[in-house]
Amino acid sequence: MTTPKSPDYPQMAAVRGRIEPGPRRVRGFLDSELVFDTISARYVWEVPYYPQYYIPVSDVRADVLRNVPAAKVFNDGDFAGLVRFRWDTLDWFEEDEPIYGHPRNPYVRVDALRSHRHVTVALNGVEVADTQCPVMVFETGLPTRYYIDRTDVAFEHLEPSTTQTLCPYKGVTSAYWSVHVGDASVADLAWTYETPLPAVAPIANMVAFYNEKLDITVDGVQLARPSTHFS
Repeated sequence: MTTPKSPDYPQMAAVRGRIEPGPRRVRGFLDSELVFDTISARYVWEVPYYPQYYIPVSDVRADVLRNVPAAKVFNDGDFAGLVRFRWDTLDWFEEDEPIYGHPRNPYVRVDALRSHRHVTVALNGVEVADTQCPVMVFETGLPTRYYIDRTDVAFEHLEPSTTQTLCPYKGVTSAYWSVHVGDASVADLAWTYETPLPAVAPIANMVAFYNEKLDITVDGVQLARPSTHFS
């Protein structure tokens, strides 16, 4: 099957360098100590996939700022009066909800829909999952992900991994698996969220596979492998 010239899913609506106001209350904590509390954050797209929060320096505690590693204060240019914090140095909240990995992109929609489409997953011709009741996750900028009941997954081909990833839309993964078929072994091909965020609650305890690294068929049609690689 030939690879399509363009993806068959919606692309991101923002490009690198875009700046937009953030209407949500955003707070950052360093070891439980409040660093900033603002309703005037700015979304800044450093990459096309998602924005970073830049915080008005006037909303940052000056006595704490000096203790935050990798914080950059801008004195001129487009970001004058703003502070950029390295994401992994703080615990972040939008309103009263924790956010993981990066800010939620205001141009991204994520829907988890139950389906009765027939989905199979195979590696090197060996089937590792077969279901007729997947939950399909449609996320802007990503290929459709197919979440499969564990009873429809051939776990004899899966080996647990210590990998964990964060997603601001789905939460924190509970487990990853590598897939072994014959002499072939591919690391971290499958994952699950045991307690996903409420917006995607239907995927709880189900297993998804990276479309990019194995073969998925939907209603008998094999999908082209996309190049994007996010869970």
